[in-house]
Amino acid sequence: MTQSDLNTVRRPIESAHGLPNGHYTDPAVFAEERQAVLFDNWAGLGVAADVPTIGDAVPLTFLGMPLLMVRDRAGNVRVFQNICRHRGMILVDAPRKIEGAIRCPYHSWCYSTEGKLVSTPHVGGPGRNTADGIDRALLGLIEVRSHIWMDVVWINVSGTAAPFEQANAELLARWAEFDKPLHHGGADSRFELAVNCNWKLAVENYCESYHLPWVHPGLNSYSRLEDHYHIEKSGHFSGQGTYVYRQLKGEDGKSFPDFDGLSDMWDTAAEYITVYPNVLLGVHRDHTFAIILVPEGHGRTVEHVHLYYSQPQTDPELRARNTAQWKEVFEEDIFVVEGMQRGRHAVGFDGGRFSPAMDGPTHMFHTWVATQLTRHRTPLAAE
Repeated sequence: MTQSDLNTVRRPIESAHGLPNGHYTDPAVFAEERQAVLFDNWAGLGVAADVPTIGDAVPLTFLGMPLLMVRDRAGNVRVFQNICRHRGMILVDAPRKIEGAIRCPYHSWCYSTEGKLVSTPHVGGPGRNTADGIDRALLGLIEVRSHIWMDVVWINVSGTAAPFEQANAELLARWAEFDKPLHHGGADSRFELAVNCNWKLAVENYCESYHLPWVHPGLNSYSRLEDHYHIEKSGHFSGQGTYVYRQLKGEDGKSFPDFDGLSDMWDTAAEYITVYPNVLLGVHRDHTFAIILVPEGHGRTVEHVHLYYSQPQTDPELRARNTAQWKEVFEEDIFVVEGMQRGRHAVGFDGGRFSPAMDGPTHMFHTWVATQLTRHRTPLAAE
């Protein structure tokens, strides 16, 4: 891959090419994007609903890195590297409640839920729990920079990104009306989809509405292609909106309660935005969802889907129907993203072209990825 390849990606949409094949099929490029695109920016890791009460701890693996999401004694969600500072042993291997301390199963070094090293038994010899050179104050868990918005736990592994509120200021302003408590629907409002594609293809597909008539005929029957509009903020996010959102109703005619204080536009509108790099969000008058794309290799991705409501208690039958409806829509996309992944093995494919009228949000994402890589390789060249 050469610098000129990325220059063709960053051209205006009329003459731009998509990212080259290697960005979907080459493990070396995947490793480069791991750092430049995912670690150097605010990426989605999980949701705060996974650790609802104090002491809850969930181990997660993000691009090979073992992480631990914990709700500490003050009620704050924290993210740490899930390793003991002694010999690098994994601390927690399954979700559980931390009643006392986080204890390493190897040599019993113990940490508080705030990450402090609180106990080092026999470190100085039998019966001696201190030792020269072992400064507990300097050997706490390695914390990963994190932030919570829309209940998504966002992490910046490198620590070099601008503060989350600054990096995403325009989206936070756009959706300020949804900056209120979101209530996870529970076990019936979450599911995972494992797809055999590069994570970027899931982003590209989500960004645009061009495919609706052919891939989502049911959805397109009432929220038509012509009812949609582009959402584009260069360097930050892109997606689509619709002027026609049809609420789900039960047999009694009732629907989910609306979020309080929404402006009139949300009576009929809904928006679907990718927050770069890997979080897909949807907002409606009566529910929201978050999809966190977790890459498990250059050709495999797990989509973690979570649905939220305005109230902690909603009709379980209606909630289950809503989950099933969205699952059906997202499953309809699988053959597309997997088909494009297989297509990226076609020798000589130049990354494809974009419809200037229909592919703006996807082109914007390609441009952003190319810019992250250019900055990573030659910091001054990307400015």
